[in-house]
This record gives sequence, C-alpha cells and structure tokens, in this order.
Amino acid sequence: MGRPVARSGFERPARRPPPPLRRVGRAIALGALVATLLSSCSVPSGVARAKEAPVHRTTTTTSPPPTTTTTEPAQPGWTPVSYVGLDIAVDERSVVNPDGVQVVVFRFRAGQVRFDLHVGSQDPPANLAALPPDAQPSVSSAEAPLLLAAFNGGFQVSTGSGGFEVDGQTLVPLINGMASFVIDANGTGHIGVWGQGVPTAGEQVLSVRQNLAPLVSNGQESPQIDDVAAWGATLGGGSAVARSALGEDAVGDILYAASMSAVPADLAGALISSGVLNAMQLDINPAWVQLAFANALGGPLQAGVPGQNRPADQYSVGWSRDFVAVLAP
Repeated sequence: MGRPVARSGFERPARRPPPPLRRVGRAIALGALVATLLSSCSVPSGVARAKEAPVHRTTTTTSPPPTTTTTEPAQPGWTPVSYVGLDIAVDERSVVNPDGVQVVVFRFRAGQVRFDLHVGSQDPPANLAALPPDAQPSVSSAEAPLLLAAFNGGFQVSTGSGGFEVDGQTLVPLINGMASFVIDANGTGHIGVWGQGVPTAGEQVLSVRQNLAPLVSNGQESPQIDDVAAWGATLGGGSAVARSALGEDAVGDILYAASMSAVPADLAGALISSGVLNAMQLDINPAWVQLAFANALGGPLQAGVPGQNRPADQYSVGWSRDFVAVLAP
C-alpha cells in the first residue's frame, strides 16, 4: 500500500470545476422565455392600464326641476269654478235637502280670494263722494280684471236688521249680538257674532255687514230655524221664497248658499252639510237674491243661482243695493 503524498503548506486547495456549458445555456434560455411570456401576457383592463390611461372627468350639470303643470284636483262632490294660478279659488256644489229643495253653494277658498263690500246707489244711504271706487255701487275698473264673483248683501238698513260699516266709515251703527260678515284690511273675510268673538283683539276691521241673528252657530242651526217670521218678511207671506245665506267653515273658506224657493232650514242644512260652522242669512225674495261668477279672472260673468231674476252683469253696470265683490288677491 503506497504512502500518502505529503502536501506543502503553500499548496492551493483544488477549485470546483465550472458547470458544464449546457447548464448555463439552459438557464439563459429559461430567463429569455420568462421575459417573453411576461411581455406578451394580456393585462386585464382596469388593473395595470388604469394607472397609465388618462383620467377623463365627467361634469354633471344639475337641471332645474320640471315646471309643474298639474292643477289642484277637485274635492269629491265639488266642481271647480275658477282658479288662481294652479289653485282652486272658487268651487260649487248643489245640495238637495230632504224636502227636495235644491240649494246651490259657492265656496270661496281662503287665501285664494279677497272681498270688497260695496254700497248700493240707494241702500244703505251713503255719501258716495266720500267712498273709494272699490266701495261704490258698481265694480270698479281696478277690480274688474281680478273679479271672480259677486253676491248680494242683506236687508235694507231701514228694517233694523243690523249695522253697516264700509272702508272704515260707519253708515249704520253696529249692533252687538248680530251675525256679521267682517272684512279685514287685508281683504280676508269671516263670520261671527258681533261682540261675541268678533272682532278679535287687535283685528284691523275694514268693513262689516250685519243681518239678523246667526242662522248657524258652531255647526248647529238656530233654535228659531222653523220660525219663518224671524227671518224676514216674504212676498205674499209664503214660507218658501228666494233666499240667500253666507257661512264660514273650519279652514276659513266663505260659502254662499241660495235658492229661488227655500225655507231658512234649507239654507242652514245645505251650509252645514258643506262644512260650515257659522252662518248668517242674507237678503231674501226674488228681486234681491243673485250671484255672478267668472271662470277666469276678469272673464265674462254668469248667473250663479238657477232661476235668478237679475242679469249676470248687474254688479258691473251698477246696483241699487249693497253687494260683495270676490277678487283674486
């Protein structure tokens, strides 16, 4: 057995032989293949491309809301007569009472109308020169373009049925306990008993038309409703004659009721069934009961009470008795 060969301390350790050339070539080829695959892969949109693509911002413009063209719907049982803008200003209904008497009711909507009290050329007695045009015996030129309706007032002042104040001028002293149609300085109207709830504290009263005791109070007809004599003298002494009345409901609407042949209970019943809480009787007998209305502001007037004697334009040409004009605000 041969002896081991002694190594000098200065002898370098043997180096590891380099890898075969085919391994190096294989590694280079694999790297090239990976690079090729990466460069040719299809990147889903929104991942890598989203960072590179320019951002296009869309400007959103807020359009104004479309113009409303739908008018206020009619309340069941009521027929619109005229509008102010898209709101019903005047509507009407016909009420048939248990006795078969038909009463027409016109409702003037609170907030959509205002009122002017006019004197007549004969009654109540007044110094016409001291009154403004909107209190004279005919509808004024300023009122005409805004006119929606007009209706009769109450009894002649000589009957002692109540007082009369127009545009701040007292023509007949007001009486406590009388049913009163009160018109304030802003044109709103309401009905109550003078000295018993009206006027209210601080109220700016402009005009007042009184006529008899209340026909309806707090939704209840007068205890004297069947005493026909308590509601004025009728032509020929009959009970069923032309009659008119005025009431107010819970929301402040003013309602006019009339028939060319009715007793006081017919008017009270028609008004109560229409929602009235307080009401007063107005004038009676065929020559004095009349209402005119227009379907549009300042439009042609039409007779409102079936069978009324007076023409529709009576209040425009002038009238001997007091009346109330209903105008757009």
